[in-house]
Amino acid sequence: MRVGRMFGVLVICTLLAVGCDGSKFAEVSGTVTVDGTAVETGSITFLPADGQSPTAGGEIKDGKYSVKVPVGQMKVSISVPKVIGKKKIYPTPESPEMPVTKEALPERYNEKTELTLEVKSGPNNKDWELSAK
Repeated sequence: MRVGRMFGVLVICTLLAVGCDGSKFAEVSGTVTVDGTAVETGSITFLPADGQSPTAGGEIKDGKYSVKVPVGQMKVSISVPKVIGKKKIYPTPESPEMPVTKEALPERYNEKTELTLEVKSGPNNKDWELSAK
């Protein structure tokens, strides 16, 4: 009887760790280019269209990304920072400098994204060919 109870507790703990909300995740990977050139560095975020499932996101490196994303309709936000200058960290002459960045992509790809993707079970491959204009 004790073994059966312990097994039941183990099953419940496993379900809690995996998630009981019914969310399934799938791998979404691909490339991101802007005007035909691979994005050197950036980020990609997947937001649930219904607002119910978790968000997911990851890094874009050398034009490639790979993220575990909840299955379902997603809004996609892509951000590519562009260094536009430097500023001192402290108001002293010897202060190290840090880069000042600005978003290189139009709002329609990030803040006011028009990008969507239906994420399905299993591997999903999606390449994003964007324009800086």
